Amino acid sequence: MPSAGQPPRHSNCETRVPSPAKQSLCQRSLGKPGTVAHTYNPEARKQRQKDVTTPKSHATADELHENSLFSKASGDPMAQAHWCCYPWLVLLCACAWSYPQPGYLGREDVRNCSTNPPHLPVTAANTTIQLAALRQWMQAWNLTAYIVPDTDAHMSEYIGKHDERRAWISGFTGSAGTAVVTMGKAAVWTDSRYWTQADRQMDCNWELKKEVSISSIVTWILAEVPAGGHVGFDPFLLSVDSWENYNLEFQDSNRRLVSVPTNLVDLAWGSDRPPMPSQPIYALPKEFTGSTWQEKVSTVRSYMKNHAMAPTGLLLSALDETAWLFNLRSGDIPYNPFFYSYTLLTDSSIRLFVNKSRFSLETLQYLNTSCSSPMCVQLEDYSQVRDSVKAYASGNVTILIGLSYTTYGLYEVIPKEKLVTQEYSPVMLMKAVKNSREQALLKASHIRELPFFSPTSKMEAEGQELVTMIYSSLYLSAPSMVTGQSWGRWGLERQMENESFSSGPSFETISASGLNAALAHYSPTKDLHRKLSSDEMYLVDSGGQYWDGTTDITRTVHWGTPTAFQKVSTGPQFPLQHWPSVYSFCTLQKGGKAISRKAKVDSLGSIQWSRSNLFSLSGRMVEAFARRALWEVGLNYGHGTGHGIGNFLCVHEWPVGFQSNNIAMAKGMFTSIEPGYYQDGEFGIRLEDVALVVEAKTKHPGAYLTFEVVSFVPYDRNLIDVSLLSPEQLQYLNQYYQTIREKVGPELQRRQLLEEFAWLEQHTQPLSAMAPITTSLTSMWVAFTLAILSWSS
Repeated sequence: MPSAGQPPRHSNCETRVPSPAKQSLCQRSLGKPGTVAHTYNPEARKQRQKDVTTPKSHATADELHENSLFSKASGDPMAQAHWCCYPWLVLLCACAWSYPQPGYLGREDVRNCSTNPPHLPVTAANTTIQLAALRQWMQAWNLTAYIVPDTDAHMSEYIGKHDERRAWISGFTGSAGTAVVTMGKAAVWTDSRYWTQADRQMDCNWELKKEVSISSIVTWILAEVPAGGHVGFDPFLLSVDSWENYNLEFQDSNRRLVSVPTNLVDLAWGSDRPPMPSQPIYALPKEFTGSTWQEKVSTVRSYMKNHAMAPTGLLLSALDETAWLFNLRSGDIPYNPFFYSYTLLTDSSIRLFVNKSRFSLETLQYLNTSCSSPMCVQLEDYSQVRDSVKAYASGNVTILIGLSYTTYGLYEVIPKEKLVTQEYSPVMLMKAVKNSREQALLKASHIRELPFFSPTSKMEAEGQELVTMIYSSLYLSAPSMVTGQSWGRWGLERQMENESFSSGPSFETISASGLNAALAHYSPTKDLHRKLSSDEMYLVDSGGQYWDGTTDITRTVHWGTPTAFQKVSTGPQFPLQHWPSVYSFCTLQKGGKAISRKAKVDSLGSIQWSRSNLFSLSGRMVEAFARRALWEVGLNYGHGTGHGIGNFLCVHEWPVGFQSNNIAMAKGMFTSIEPGYYQDGEFGIRLEDVALVVEAKTKHPGAYLTFEVVSFVPYDRNLIDVSLLSPEQLQYLNQYYQTIREKVGPELQRRQLLEEFAWLEQHTQPLSAMAPITTSLTSMWVAFTLAILSWSS
């Protein structure tokens, strides 16, 4: 699953009109204007757009398109006349007209607040009552503005229903954005992934601000709030860095930033607010853990003792920190096995802030809660963490915090002279590097998950036909066997839930076909989805939560015969914009395999690095290898290349990854590698595997690191053009297929999944450079052109 980035917007539209350059060309060549519209499935306009990504290179592709083969139509009039005499240009113009171009949503799909009365789509929420209730509480607290972030008190990526405050007050449900309410206006700031979604969901009580910086938020507040006004915020919903940025922006503004520990949206929400979760908190069986919680606590205390500042206490705020430290799990957060909690670990005590009623007697005994020694866990109420930290900080102590996940609500009660800060807590850093036991567990979860991708996994879809849901089976299945995107999602998730040691999916399954696959995080619903077709690409990005590991994998398939646009080979004489999905697919394989290769440096480069440079080599430096194959042809993707992954924890486990704020790669870390390419209005491709950082085997002695792929699902052979791969790349791909056979085949046989085993054998046959799967369209193009020229003469 792609990690967050700053991708631009996509839109689904009904009509596609050629660009002016293409219209002009065809008008000159054929002597008539070109105005061609293409109608898409009406359901496509209703799709909910979530986390949208558009390739930044699209404008570049247009420029190359208009300056390549077609540009021959401009220039000398005699040359134009000679060029236009060839009948095959008609075909080229038809291709130019029919090629989907970025467009805009119909007016009925988004709000229009400039009309009288305003136009609101059926998806827009009426927020008049919510705003009135919040403004009453603002008035009671003497506030002229109130900031509503989109997170919880633990800076979680996913948040629980009762923490969806911004969604409740604004109607906008995107996963990123900040709302601000004044006594007369309200506005939401979000990035380009969500602009269309916000205009579909918000009513005209709200302004949409297409920026995300704190500076832009404060600029708007200063324009709306008079001098002397008070701007309130919940300190538990702002990180330390965010608070410092807001505070800096408000300096010398004659407006006061006010910390209000009681959340005013919660007060306005009242009894309708969903309750806090209450399901049991349980301990993982020993066979699914890498170390006991006592061993982990001892390691952390040793780290504190040897720290330059020797802090006496460590405050843990991120939910996965406490879950990992104590080997405890629950289900408070969607797709994450966490529970609301804090931990204050000192040199002589362990305090766990949590709802005590959620523990069984067995779990209480597991935590040694009945004693008071340094290895006994003292349970305190979750709501008392601020008062307890404040009381502890009043003594002769120093407290270590990780700034990335600590909120201002706790930071502000600790005297600054008693604070020891670093970007990430020691628990966050230790959790990122898996020991040998944890590595074996996570690898096992990936092997056991493969039967979900088998040709016999089926389910009855509530009155629908019997459907094949799983993506390896989709390689073989006709589209008539599949109801639609939403059933691909629900079926896959239900299959996961029925597997041994399963705790459900690790994120909302991305099941997208055709133009919807161009939306990097598109996810269908039961009510809004499209039928699948043999004429288009299908992308599935899914993962599971198992007691031994968290999984995440993406494959892109095509059931039928890829179209001409999807089969065109590379060539300097052909417009870049017509380069196909199969080309993009092979290009992505180059990128994905380049970043996981262990071979010597070739045209793609190798990914090995010296351990001596470990602390200076971040994932951001390595990421260039994944993008290089796309960059070389002027293409790109707008999401992150990969993210860390946990052992029955976060599917996006921080701080591992390829972004600038990730830590350096180290042996024992797991990361996804997921390059993609998204052609607006037509298709999307993403290939994602999980890899382990391991020591590289080199010809000469040296301490080098590389990647070992632990995902074992073959790629769609229908989309691989072997002629586009170098001998080294082909060798690597065949070695990967052989590894899949060796790792997964025995597991399928052990479980007597004979049909699945036969499928695996068929789809991991070695690929041959002498017999490419797809015919090179370059040769076809040359032959076709020569034939036409002969016919014309």
